[in-house]
Amino acid sequence: MRIVKSPKKMQEICINLKNQGKVISFVPTMGYLHEGHLSLMRIAKKKSDILVVSIFVNPTQFGPKEDFKRYPRDLKRDKRLLKEIGCDFIFMPDIKDMYPKMYDTYVEVEDLTKILEGKSRPEHFKGVTTVVAKLFNIIQPDIAVFGQKDFQQAVVVKKMVKDLNLPVKIIIAPTVREKSGLALSSRNEYLSSEEKKQVTALYRSLKLSEKMIASGERDSRKIISEMRKLIQKKPKAKIDYISINDSESLKPLNKLKGNVVISLAVLIGKTRLIDNIKIRV
Repeated sequence: MRIVKSPKKMQEICINLKNQGKVISFVPTMGYLHEGHLSLMRIAKKKSDILVVSIFVNPTQFGPKEDFKRYPRDLKRDKRLLKEIGCDFIFMPDIKDMYPKMYDTYVEVEDLTKILEGKSRPEHFKGVTTVVAKLFNIIQPDIAVFGQKDFQQAVVVKKMVKDLNLPVKIIIAPTVREKSGLALSSRNEYLSSEEKKQVTALYRSLKLSEKMIASGERDSRKIISEMRKLIQKKPKAKIDYISINDSESLKPLNKLKGNVVISLAVLIGKTRLIDNIKIRV
């Protein structure tokens, strides 16, 4: 396993590997790795000759009042986990190399980023698509694997890849959960033991929606109302949004039909968590 910090050097290595006919897979991360990240890497390894993982806490996707400075970091542990899983290259650039002085170029997907997370975090996806486009240009992967927990992000990246004719296959892998149903996230580190008990209401509300749909309910307002009631029973929970959307266009649905995604964002204390499930109606 090699650690590379220079974008130019990483790009040279990857171009050389591709010239040798190697299939490169890529998993972008912000570090503080957990089983959710590792599950993406196992999928990526099976589909390629070379696995590249990036560790880069990207400042452009954090808002001014968000947790960039306190985002959890543990590079020593990350390196150990990546070595154990068989990662070939870790790309760990410095901020100054990704965004040098006078940096002024951004990539933006428009309509898909105006709702859900984009409505709550207006500059977030501009930062995501910019850094992912840069990482794709540096690493030039054949395959990139993203997790379903960040479902809107994966849809936005797929749209960017399609619109910009980038030769990357995007794979969306299932969400990995704790026994309680809590979706694995680096931000779970922020939760106190009491908050961890309360946060289980998020997944239970998603399962409630699944049960209502299985029983024949198709009115999104009724489903969202029942989900909201369940979550609001928890004193530390503050709902940002609950939404039911088409899983491809992300258009909000009044009546459920086809492939839908039910997603939510909730503050538990000071920690903002997102989750979702996909359902075929």
